[in-house]
Amino acid sequence: MEIFKPISIASHPVNTLATSSANVTMGFPAHSAPTVSNRWNADDTLCGHGSSSLPPADDHSAPQPLDAVIISDIHLGCDNCQAKLVIRFLENILEGRIATRRLIINGDVFDSIDFRRLKKTHWKVLSMIRHLSDKMEVIWTCGNHDGPAEIVSHLLGVQVLNEYIFTSGNRRMLVLHGHIFDDFIDDHPILTWIGDAIYNTLQMVDRRHHIARLAKARSKIFLHCLDKVQRKSIAYARRLGCDVVMCGHTHNCAAANEGGIDYFNSGCWTELPSTWLAVEAGQVTIRRCTPDSLLEVPAGTVAMPAEAQ
Repeated sequence: MEIFKPISIASHPVNTLATSSANVTMGFPAHSAPTVSNRWNADDTLCGHGSSSLPPADDHSAPQPLDAVIISDIHLGCDNCQAKLVIRFLENILEGRIATRRLIINGDVFDSIDFRRLKKTHWKVLSMIRHLSDKMEVIWTCGNHDGPAEIVSHLLGVQVLNEYIFTSGNRRMLVLHGHIFDDFIDDHPILTWIGDAIYNTLQMVDRRHHIARLAKARSKIFLHCLDKVQRKSIAYARRLGCDVVMCGHTHNCAAANEGGIDYFNSGCWTELPSTWLAVEAGQVTIRRCTPDSLLEVPAGTVAMPAEAQ
């Protein structure tokens, strides 16, 4: 049974948790732009093994590869990590059922750098990522949970960046985790830890994750975080001359447009359904990945179940 389902997004999508995109048009002052010391621009230079995943030019039967597959927030080491589902997803990429030129892992692959928490399936995920890096271009943008980039790079044999820019369909695409726009985690570390603990507990109590999603939808702090990451990342993308910005961090898949800049969030792999982004010819779609036994999510539901909207 096919487990990868696209979610319909309107031509001018709106964040399902925002009442109106017009309400989040606050600018991003020049002095508050994040300092990025490790930015990779694929428009200037190409590296990696991207060509090996492409079908021959005369093979019309082979599926046209996506320009990029983007996943984020796997959180290996966390009890709620959907590692088996991640493995099945990566197997589909490795075996060509999901054809793509590049795989972008947009932060928070690890829940912490305490590798004693990694289970056998978690190590399997890392092994598959390393295997994929021998077959295609794999880019890892650093998240707030990932720890030192040197450790990650050594484990997987991939370069770890703060942000990544590439072109798809003549549109400049910016990819970054998004935690640099969330000052709450730095200003209130204890509250952040308490909130994470409650959220993880709710996920364990309800394996369908309805309660955890409902709690997020009712949290003013969480909604404020969503708004801040969205509007600041859009402003930052505009400063860099990009048309689209794609983030993670919030664990809330979303799509919005503000002032001509498209914003997408790839969601996470600690909840069901897990979500990812497909980039093709300048268009970005949110797609979901669920176990075969999971009930279908109604088309158009991007972030929250019906009872939480």
